Amino acid sequence: MSVRKLLMIVYRCCIVAFIALVVVASLTDLPLAWVWLPAALAIAIALGMSRKARAEQAVRPPAVEVDAPVAGRWSALNSPADRVPSHGTHGYGQTYAIDIVAEPEGLPEAEGLPEAKDGSRPASRPAFRWLWPVVRRSRDFPAFGAPLLAVADATVVRATDGRRDHLSRNSLPALVYLMLIEAAVREMGGATRVTGNHIVLDLGGGTYAMYAHLQRGSLAVREGDRVRTGQQLARCGNSGNSTEPHVHFQLMDGPDLDTARGIPFRWRGIGVPRNGEPFTAGEPVLPA
Repeated sequence: MSVRKLLMIVYRCCIVAFIALVVVASLTDLPLAWVWLPAALAIAIALGMSRKARAEQAVRPPAVEVDAPVAGRWSALNSPADRVPSHGTHGYGQTYAIDIVAEPEGLPEAEGLPEAKDGSRPASRPAFRWLWPVVRRSRDFPAFGAPLLAVADATVVRATDGRRDHLSRNSLPALVYLMLIEAAVREMGGATRVTGNHIVLDLGGGTYAMYAHLQRGSLAVREGDRVRTGQQLARCGNSGNSTEPHVHFQLMDGPDLDTARGIPFRWRGIGVPRNGEPFTAGEPVLPA
């Protein structure tokens, strides 16, 4: 076991211990010093690993060019073209990760009427709302059920799709709940809880691709399968730490999210879209 992996395990144990001691202290006369000891250790580990990650990324590695993981019209969120690390952390190999949402009609914030009459995916995204509706169904978003495609010839090394697709978190109350409670609980459960259903591909040459937040029960491949560029792997979902159905994509230098380091990417014919920038890849997104 690597030092990085061991530190991640200790970090999670410290968080669990802190919460347990808070409960115990509320019922007993346990000294506060004991309560805050695991929290302080967790913070020290997090800061130390973050500092080391920044040092490792001081020299940006060359970008790896691959195909886009989707087809149709999409737009970018949390793009490494705007900042690095793109998600505010180097953890879980996310340094150069990107989130993308489907924009089939080019309407980034539709006010309603998401569902098409024929039962296919909606034509536009529901807008973020401050108060109401607090949550929406996953199928109200055009990304939900969109095919996810292999970005290169590769081998499937991780493939899970057993976690549920939850309701959206694209209102202020739901977002606060996600950030303060839901995300913290998932963090204690480890990377697989954060990413939800996910796939990791071995592209060769020490490069791995990870797709997160897949739709439950949508896997079209299994671990050990060889896949070809453009082959359907699964469908976009809303599992794990996700505010709405979207694709989280990243390249990294290993299959273990606890120890992987991020690698920059470029999508062939597209590059790296900036936040809010629409792009079109391949054929239009077809109904699920």
